[in-house]
Amino acid sequence: MYRKLAMMGGFTCASSCTYIALMTTTDNLRAQAIDAAIESLDEAFFKALCEPSRVAVFKRVLQLGRADVGEIAKALPQERSVISRHLQVLHDAHIVKATKVGRQVFYEVNGGAIVERLEGLLQRTKGLVSLCCP
Repeated sequence: MYRKLAMMGGFTCASSCTYIALMTTTDNLRAQAIDAAIESLDEAFFKALCEPSRVAVFKRVLQLGRADVGEIAKALPQERSVISRHLQVLHDAHIVKATKVGRQVFYEVNGGAIVERLEGLLQRTKGLVSLCCP
């Protein structure tokens, strides 16, 4: 097989073998880069921000600063229990942070965690672009 490749491309056996190995390595690196990019997009962070009603809850928390579920739910069409579930998903993804004061839980945007997540994604993406999607 190598001899046929060598004859077709004018390579010697050594250079055709090197060429094939280089192509295989490049293909493997590209596949790994694509897998890493997809994995980044599958993180809880992005999943939490995929649903429009959850994004509306997030926007409401942004507007209010620090607020409890009742205050957040006042301007939204969903029931408080639905808002609570959305806040829990946002909290699990480190998009909002929760502080319990007595029986109330107050939510606010976790700016530092969001910036850290986005900076990490940016760094990973810079490293992957040349391999997966130049």
